[in-house]
Amino acid sequence: MNRQYHTQMEAARMGIITPEMKIVAKDEGRTEEYIRDLVAKGQVAIPANPAHKGLKPSGIGSMLKTKINVNLGVSRDCKDYDIEMEKVMSAVDLGAEAIMDLSSHGNTQPFRQLLCSKCPAMIGTVPIYDSVIHYQRDLAELTAQDFIDVVRLHAEDGVDFVTLHCGITRKTISQIRDGGRKMNIVSRGGSLVFAWMAMTGHENPFYEYYDEILDICREHDVTVSLGDACRPGCLADATDGCQIEELLRLGELTQRAWDKDVQVMVEGPGHVPMDQIAANMKVQQTICKGAPFYVLGPLVTDIAPGYDHITAAIGGAIAAASGAAFLCYVTPAEHLALPNVDDVRQGIIASKIAAHAADIAKGLPGARDQDDRMADARRKLDWDAQFLEALDPETAKAIRDSRAPEDDHSDTCSMCGKFCAVRSMNKALAGEYIDIL
Repeated sequence: MNRQYHTQMEAARMGIITPEMKIVAKDEGRTEEYIRDLVAKGQVAIPANPAHKGLKPSGIGSMLKTKINVNLGVSRDCKDYDIEMEKVMSAVDLGAEAIMDLSSHGNTQPFRQLLCSKCPAMIGTVPIYDSVIHYQRDLAELTAQDFIDVVRLHAEDGVDFVTLHCGITRKTISQIRDGGRKMNIVSRGGSLVFAWMAMTGHENPFYEYYDEILDICREHDVTVSLGDACRPGCLADATDGCQIEELLRLGELTQRAWDKDVQVMVEGPGHVPMDQIAANMKVQQTICKGAPFYVLGPLVTDIAPGYDHITAAIGGAIAAASGAAFLCYVTPAEHLALPNVDDVRQGIIASKIAAHAADIAKGLPGARDQDDRMADARRKLDWDAQFLEALDPETAKAIRDSRAPEDDHSDTCSMCGKFCAVRSMNKALAGEYIDIL
């Protein structure tokens, strides 16, 4: 690596402002020194593997704009990589800052390498998913070294961050078997680690060999995303002892990574009632010393299959306003099926709305500028300007065009027509006659 430092954190601690920090500072409207200082403290992560060519770096931290991640990847039942690439390009066009390849079938490496060569968004993976596929051996036949080698493979391929379920140990097996949870473990990676420990009798390899994994991540500047294997999968399990004990361990692992200049994000719940979300964010910030929090949702109710992009957007807005830095999108297909292209689009828009609403609530510089421009455009009944400011201009324009108003009040919409309050006020303030019939 032809540079003075291995990782963004090491550079920041050396007083070096990297090219990636400069890009993040410009995007966030912050000074370069402000970004460098937060990266040095671990409160902002810039996942940026040097092997990921064409990356558009983003900063992840609670004091920056809320970022969103899009999960993609093939499964045994849905294995068309061309469709997955279509989802990737749609996600990038809609403004997703990160793509996680969660493929669990077939030859995964060519797709992963394609992402790292063509996609400008940050790329994340979950190496334990790929381990069974890569070696074509069942879970119990894999060794700790096999898992470590797959982490290295993903780092060499260029991924910017890896989710590692380091926080569960053999003690967790007893906790789960003793009962008390309705949904046990719902994390796919967490369940695989649990199953491997249960079948082999060995300790979690991602915990036992954590230092060796950190050395790999340091060498390739791969950010560790500490997976929450014990995240609640239903409201009844939210903020229970199993979840909190794992979080305590993740706090310890965060510090161990920082000691090696490895950047860290911490993953969080999950299914959480609205009244517990803010507390979850504050507990994480305290235990993990301000490391960026990366949350799935949270989903605020368990009974909305088909609409979980909405339940997640509600929770995500509260979470981000309360300190979460990174929202993993949820689609209408959550709990039901692999999302299709339209599901991905709906999930991204819902998550973007949540992130933007939270940024306004946090009072970030410039967060409300687009909303203010939209208000101006609405006051003027300037429809083209409204579409320009819309998060999803294509859908907004299609709805208006499909139900256009009549010609004598074409400046309004078909909801109010000549009863339009904006039209009436504009005419009244201009001293014009206001025709209603």
